[in-house]
Amino acid sequence: MPGVSVEFLLTSFVVVLIPGTGVVYTVSSSIAGGRRRGLIAAVGCTLGIVPHMLAAMLGLSGIMQAGSAVFEVVRWAGVAYLVFMGFSMIREAGALPLEDGNAPVDSAVSVVRRGILLNILNPKLTLFFFAFLPQFLDASPGLLDPALIWLGGVFMLMTLAVFAVYALASAAARDLILSAPVVRRWVERALGAFLIAFAARLALTDR
Repeated sequence: MPGVSVEFLLTSFVVVLIPGTGVVYTVSSSIAGGRRRGLIAAVGCTLGIVPHMLAAMLGLSGIMQAGSAVFEVVRWAGVAYLVFMGFSMIREAGALPLEDGNAPVDSAVSVVRRGILLNILNPKLTLFFFAFLPQFLDASPGLLDPALIWLGGVFMLMTLAVFAVYALASAAARDLILSAPVVRRWVERALGAFLIAFAARLALTDR
């Protein structure tokens, strides 16, 4: 297994820490359903990294490079999904059902599924694995490459830890937000607007 360099840890931490679609989804889940639902959302977003890691190991970088048809399909599917979620949050602001933090199994599965889908439809995460991780490998990654799995696993653990902090912080502020219906509506609208903004940024990305 390769050593985990300080450069890798710092860059990965910055990538994970910067608020993106996964952070917005985790925060909104904590506000709507409490700490448990927020942590479940964090798990879902973390699991959404696995398909990108598998794609890198299968050597799909050639067909996923900028300008390819596959990249464009994933990119626009991500744009459409983010716009749908963003407008849904804005339209239903203040009316989203709240949970007591003990979500049933079906609800937990649904939360995880949406988190996974958000990251599967994030081509920037795919490019992160193709453009960044290979710099820390001695050779091109192969099928079930141990080195890539090791570094990808470190990245996933870091993602889970940071997203868990976001979830816990949002859950701590949940009672304050929900005690003022007007504040709650504007917070949910703001989160929806952030998702739409991320969609616009993805759509206008210079390929």
